[in-house]
Amino acid sequence: MSIGCPRSLLLPKRIQNHEAHCLHPVTPCVYRDPVTALPATRDCGAATSTCCVSENNETSADKLRVVHFNVTEHPTAQWTGQQIIEAFPWDTAPKYLLRDRDAIYGNQFQKRVKSMGIEEMLTAPRSPWQNAFVERVIGSIRRDCLDHVVVLNDRHLKRILTSYFTYYHSWRTHLSLGMDSPESRSVQPPAPGKVVQFPEVGGLHHHYERLAA
Repeated sequence: MSIGCPRSLLLPKRIQNHEAHCLHPVTPCVYRDPVTALPATRDCGAATSTCCVSENNETSADKLRVVHFNVTEHPTAQWTGQQIIEAFPWDTAPKYLLRDRDAIYGNQFQKRVKSMGIEEMLTAPRSPWQNAFVERVIGSIRRDCLDHVVVLNDRHLKRILTSYFTYYHSWRTHLSLGMDSPESRSVQPPAPGKVVQFPEVGGLHHHYERLAA
């Protein structure tokens, strides 16, 4: 099971001028306020591509959240551009798009992005470290989920990822958040009762809560 090459990162319009130097293609991709990511995954023998759009919670630059994803067996530049439209309707589009040079970002995709007022920035060839946020999301999806399941078709993949992202936002611990999740959880004292295990992602992962007997 492997994850494909396309990588991109979108930055918001509220980015400050002193942060703009980070957008240069030859500098490390370390951004204070990233908004979206578009990793693609290929599986099932055929080229099943998954487009995931992520953003950071406005209250914390560390809380990366997946706000939109979709699956297709025939990824094209037109399809990828449509995911941007669905993720950012009306005037919610960010200002910058940092991406690699994959062929999936063809002329149709570039025209769609330009029409939304998004400025594209390309990373240097073979330099995934320039897009660290996207690489981290892709790695988490692979290590936590896709390396441990056999995907049957695109509908199955979409069902798996829907379940995983629910777990990712609500229960998965993140070191950068002090072992909390993007949707913060309250600390449960011993008083409510014993610890109960709940399955997540079809039993691949679990979360634990205290419940009264």
